[in-house]
Amino acid sequence: MSRVAKLPITLPKGVEVAIAADAITVKGPKGALSQSSMAGVSVKLDNGELAIAPATNDSDALAGTMRALLANMVHGVSVGFERKLELVGVGYRAAMQGKDLGLTLGFSHPVVFKVPAGVSVETPTQTEVLVKGSDKQLVGQVAAKIRAFRKPEPYKGKGVRYAGEKINMKEAKKA
Repeated sequence: MSRVAKLPITLPKGVEVAIAADAITVKGPKGALSQSSMAGVSVKLDNGELAIAPATNDSDALAGTMRALLANMVHGVSVGFERKLELVGVGYRAAMQGKDLGLTLGFSHPVVFKVPAGVSVETPTQTEVLVKGSDKQLVGQVAAKIRAFRKPEPYKGKGVRYAGEKINMKEAKKA
């Protein structure tokens, strides 16, 4: 059996799980998430813990995947996920315009990003963007889309980068 799937998921206070034949729903203070059930994987709720087990020997990997997805859902609805982006470059700025994110990234036009439902975006300073939400995949996808507008370039390091991201700088040509 998968080593990951052997570990039970402890449910924190305020988190409820509903297991149906076709989907598993997790509700908590930060929202509700659902995941479709995987064939060959059984999920049981016992004394505030979720136990995942493969139904057959062929579904060990699926059991580990299902356990990781459920653990992320439980963490998301109780604590939430957050990605921080930094804008590096002269004149690079970010500001919220209602529900949209306005970015000035050195183009001839401003970039406007429509924030999808289920995710909140904040700009604590002009050069920082915080993406928050309960769905780990959606938070990461929104952060990646914002970063894709102007990826960090390797010569001066200008662009949108994740907080703490290390950019391998190249040496400029010498005449």
